[in-house]
Amino acid sequence: METRPPLPPFTRDTAIQKVRLAEDGWNTRDAAKVATAYTIDTKWRNRATFVNNRDEAEAFLKAKWIRELDYRLIKELWAFTENRIAVRYAYEWHDDSGNWFRSYGNENWEFAESGLMANRFASINDLPIAEADRKFLWPQGRRPDDHPGLSDLGL
Repeated sequence: METRPPLPPFTRDTAIQKVRLAEDGWNTRDAAKVATAYTIDTKWRNRATFVNNRDEAEAFLKAKWIRELDYRLIKELWAFTENRIAVRYAYEWHDDSGNWFRSYGNENWEFAESGLMANRFASINDLPIAEADRKFLWPQGRRPDDHPGLSDLGL
């Protein structure tokens, strides 16, 4: 059986760790790798899109990162219980015309005993920004440990 530590039930520290691991994964923009963090029968609502399994999640992510260029994400723990985590996040990206956006969102996650995410419900809003207003300026990939988080950035 696949497992993805940390496993539920979560403590504050393990919930924070789980959030950072999710952020790190998504910042790779490697859809196949990211999809392995979800159960085979994972269920998502992402905006108005519904995903019904891991293969659909991988396809969704591939399409997302074709559209959302130079994607950089920061997630922050909002709340947690035994096997659920709520996060808030923001990510910056641009389209193929060079228009920049900061997308703000909230997600509710539910985990299987294996630590794989079984359910993901996301609500997201896109704010057009000027390129000069970007705040997520680290090189593509994992956010450096010394880069400010959302609260530190006033987001």
